[in-house]
Amino acid sequence: MAMSDRLDLVNPSEIRKLFDIAAGMKDVISLGIGEPDFDTPQHIKEYAKEALDMGLTHYGPNIGLPELREAIAEKLKKQNNIEADPNKEIMVLVGANQAFLMGLSAFLKDGEEVLIPTPAFVSYAPAVILAGGKPVEVPTYEENEFRLNVDELKKYVTEKTKALIINSPCNPTGSVLKKKDLEEIADFAVEHDLIVISDEVYEHFIYDDVKHYSIASLDGMFERTITVNGFSKTFAMTGWRLGFVAAPSWIIEKMVKFQMYNATCPVTFIQYAAAKALRDERSWKAVEEMRKEYDRRRKLVWKRLNEMGLPTVKPKGAFYIFPRIKDTGLTSKEFSELMLMEAKVAVVPGSAFGKAGEGYVRISYATAYEKLEEAMDRMEKVLREKKLT
Repeated sequence: MAMSDRLDLVNPSEIRKLFDIAAGMKDVISLGIGEPDFDTPQHIKEYAKEALDMGLTHYGPNIGLPELREAIAEKLKKQNNIEADPNKEIMVLVGANQAFLMGLSAFLKDGEEVLIPTPAFVSYAPAVILAGGKPVEVPTYEENEFRLNVDELKKYVTEKTKALIINSPCNPTGSVLKKKDLEEIADFAVEHDLIVISDEVYEHFIYDDVKHYSIASLDGMFERTITVNGFSKTFAMTGWRLGFVAAPSWIIEKMVKFQMYNATCPVTFIQYAAAKALRDERSWKAVEEMRKEYDRRRKLVWKRLNEMGLPTVKPKGAFYIFPRIKDTGLTSKEFSELMLMEAKVAVVPGSAFGKAGEGYVRISYATAYEKLEEAMDRMEKVLREKKLT
């Protein structure tokens, strides 16, 4: 099947569609797009200016600047217990989102299946389709805090299954996989000879003394794992478009080949700034300040949603919350449209994240505390007026 045919199979993002509608309305509080409301820390901006003044405005290596790959290797060893060779097992990307299509294209054959626990980030299934594969949804459940259960995986694995995508902390549910969960998933991956794509972009935003673990740090798992991460969420650098992967050298080699004829390389002066940022203690202090503020907002939104009659699991990570709206009698799309038109609050229908997302909506609390209070007031008012809870 030609790429043009595959593109016809992929639908535009429901999140973006909603965002475009909301952008054309006045006085809308958007809890839709998953983007930090914080500015990039000033010292990181200064590093970028420094790089420009140094003349770092030329092409860099397809795989990424050596100094950034070395800094990433240090970070992975220190924070994730992952040993990766910066010369051949780490690659810098134009945003972490590149990792899914490029990573899958490195090994997936036509018609092979990829297990995707849902509700899931909207990029996963389209990336599988564009790479020639077949996405297979594996539901996760509110009763288990939306954490992936190996018993569910067993129901969906077939001889055609080639890979599994995991996301912890999770967008859209905020769930965080425990070490025991990851160990069971690792055993399952080894048993069925699967490659695991582990999306860890929200690793630094976890709460309630929960700990983040990387599946590639478990015995024998680096050889079959593509660890995806980036700078957008960690350092509030979404517009800078910079991500990275750690993976076996044969996968990196193929991804570099893809990049060679795609974006060529990430922006050189931005890579310099990122390398400096990773080694600067001020960066990590800024991350902790952001985490504390997200936690304060999380507690507010969780409390208010439950009080207004929308049962909600308390998320352990990321900056999303996933309230159940089934009892209102509305579909997730109808609920989102109601909130946008009547309350002027933009939330994302759970159906955008897969079949298991129906009956829920995603709310991002990456916005100012005062705006969140106002949004909760507006939502509650509409629910009361319409007698939906």
